[in-house]
Amino acid sequence: MDQRGFAEAFLPASFGRNARLERIAGLLDWGPIEVLVRRVRPGTSGRPPYRALAMVKALLLQQWYGLSDPGLEEALSDRVSFRRFCGLALEEPTPDETTLCRFRLALAEAGLGEALFAEVARQLDAAGFLVKAGTLIDASLVDAAVRRPADGSRPRGQESRSALDPDANWTRAGKARRPFFGYKIHIGIDQGSGLIRSRRLTPAKVYESEVADDLVCGDERAVYADKAYEKRARREALKVRGVKDRIQHRRTRGQPRLPHWQTVRNTLIGRVRTAVERTFARLKTGPYGLARMRYRGLSRCSFHFDLAAIAYNLRRATA
Repeated sequence: MDQRGFAEAFLPASFGRNARLERIAGLLDWGPIEVLVRRVRPGTSGRPPYRALAMVKALLLQQWYGLSDPGLEEALSDRVSFRRFCGLALEEPTPDETTLCRFRLALAEAGLGEALFAEVARQLDAAGFLVKAGTLIDASLVDAAVRRPADGSRPRGQESRSALDPDANWTRAGKARRPFFGYKIHIGIDQGSGLIRSRRLTPAKVYESEVADDLVCGDERAVYADKAYEKRARREALKVRGVKDRIQHRRTRGQPRLPHWQTVRNTLIGRVRTAVERTFARLKTGPYGLARMRYRGLSRCSFHFDLAAIAYNLRRATA
């Protein structure tokens, strides 16, 4: 993907360099990723499309720098380091915001988020970035991109939904049990490296325990989770797989308090689990923008989450 052209031959070698982007570019073998996406083309007519791998790299830049589609278009035209990362020579045209949007939608419709995440995770694992000492699992709520529907919009006996995003739904959040409308992100973090190993996005109403087993990789030495994930069958399944159970205990009905040993155990597990809260903080308050969804519908939001998780892992691996 070295597309340096005639104009760049006259520039100093240090002009427009970005050390972090260069490290990320050299971290992966981009060939398998190009194979996954090269057949994706938004539309069936018009001028020849941009190289698919260049477009994927542009979407990753969008995640790292918190850019809108118009902002990404402008940055690709203006920033030499961005063009070099994408493999675009200075004299080459760059995709406009509409092209970028259509390509992202085409990737989402092709269901390539899972395949892209898995390929990047495979390469990071092969390079020795994953520790696999444990997987820390948790979930966090994310506001929908649309306005909350009014209470009066719901049929009798049903919860209100948004016609603009029918996949988003309601749950109760926090100790105050305030109503919340949107989605829920579920992640499994590699203890030690902090890389995201597993992830799911669901409507907000889906209970954490329903997707917990999908977050367990099977090759970790332990699974850490809070008491929302406690389930006898899950504890037994982890034991059968040789994975240490580090799920916190919760009181049963009629039990005034936990035994002392369970209280101490919960405290020790909680100290380890704080790492996953830091990951949520970076995903929500950083450039990834996951405090609120950018798109509508479960499919498009899931693909955005996949891109954010890939970008997060690549940036963390080169920190």
